[in-house]
Parts: sequence; C-alpha cells; structure tokens
Amino acid sequence: MTTPDVRGLEQLERAVLDDTTSLATALRQCLMLAGYAHHAELRAWALKELEGYTTTDELPPYRKVPAALEVAVDLNLPGQIIQGNTRRISPHQLPQHACDRGIGESAPIRQGVRELEALVAHGDRVLRLSPPGSAEYVLQMTQEQHRLGNEAADITSLHWDVSVASVEGALDHIRTRLTQFVAEVRAAMPPGQQNPDPNQIDSAAQQALNITGGDNSTFHIVAPNAKADRGSTANANVNEPAPTTPQPWWHRTTVIWGAVAALAAVAGVIATVVVK
Repeated sequence: MTTPDVRGLEQLERAVLDDTTSLATALRQCLMLAGYAHHAELRAWALKELEGYTTTDELPPYRKVPAALEVAVDLNLPGQIIQGNTRRISPHQLPQHACDRGIGESAPIRQGVRELEALVAHGDRVLRLSPPGSAEYVLQMTQEQHRLGNEAADITSLHWDVSVASVEGALDHIRTRLTQFVAEVRAAMPPGQQNPDPNQIDSAAQQALNITGGDNSTFHIVAPNAKADRGSTANANVNEPAPTTPQPWWHRTTVIWGAVAALAAVAGVIATVVVK
C-alpha cells in the first residue's frame, strides 16, 4: 500500500516567502497541509498561533518578550488632581501574590497572529498589556497606600510596557520557523518527487518546529485530544522565581511619595499665596 502524497506545500512555500502575504494566511496553509498529512501536533500548533494561547497553555519561548512593569497613579492633591502619573517599578515591588505567580519583566504574548499583525500595523511604538489578576493587585496596592496614611494616591493601572518591535520579532520568528519547515520538507524529498509524504512532514515538523509527541524536544504541542494531560499554568513559569523576602513597593517612599510630598508642598505654597 503506497503512502498518499500531502498536498499544499507549494502554496505554503509561496506564502512564507512573500512578506506581503499575511502570516495568518501562511498559518492557514500550514493547517491545511497538516490536515492532509494527518499530523495532529502540527495542526494544533498552527491553530494555537492563529487563535491565540489560553492562560493554561504552555507558551513557546518566542512568545515571551522583555517588558517593563509600570503603575499608573492618580494624585488627589488639595485644589488639583494629577491623573495618569506613570512610574516604572521592579518585580520585587509587587504584592507577594503577584511575585508568587511569577509576574516580572517578561510579558506573555498570547494573542492570535492576526490580532498581533493588526496591533503592529496600528502604528503605536509601545503596547500596554495587563498581567492576569492586575485588577486585584491594583486594589491591594491602593488599599495599602491608604492604610499607611497616603490617601492622596490611587493606583489605577498595573501593566507591562511592551515594545512593538518585540511583537514584530515574535511574528518574524514564526514566519522563519515556517520557512525552515518548508526547507526541511524540500530537503527530505528526492529529485522528481512532487508532493511530500506524511513521514517527511513529521520529520520536518520535529526539525524545524520542535513539534513532537515525545518528551525530548525543548517545546512540544499536545494535540487537542491529549490536552487534558497538561495541568500547569504558563503564567507561573514565565519569569524567574521571586525572592523569598521581597520588599513591597509601597514601602519604598522613593517610588511615589517623594513626588507626592513635593507636589503637596507646592500645592500648600499656592494655597498660602491665594489666602494672602
């Protein structure tokens, strides 16, 4: 019994080599090729890149990009309100629960490729992404500030400051991986062969994409029917472990309260001049 040929390699090759073709289109071509090859893991990978990764999915390394942590603060001073005062903070300055979850200076990029392409095309230089549970951490930090008597400050946002160039780099990495996959398939095909067979597709997927059903690759995709075998949460493993005795950021007066005191003093001077 002969092994059936796999159709769609030429279409995928044209898509990945044409920078004007959307990466989402190339991934759909890959999805169809994987279907013809009956390669469940390759289909699962292409679908994840198209639809995005959930918070319980393991993220490939190229979807974890460097990002600064920032908070936005509203200062309610006498006679004036200063909104959106943005401050960069260290991961060690986060609430303990955030540190325990591994939130740090590395942002997980979970959106689907089409959404990422749209964000890049929008023209902004920086993206602000909120860590999971950020609303809870914002509330905790504001409550702690008020408990310490710093009632002038309300923390309104905790977010990652992500460079668009980092997102472009992730997209380029995916296109390069797809190009390498096509090259590996071509290299496995002897002269005269028109279409690859499933074994050649499987070998190329392992070589170019590190996609395999085994345990020896640096990153592997589990097909949907085996997804229940995974129970880990990617968010807890994105960054380096937090130190055992982190110092909460609101105990460091140099972060915000120097600015609060200075602004309060200015406001007091203004008030005095008005009274006179």
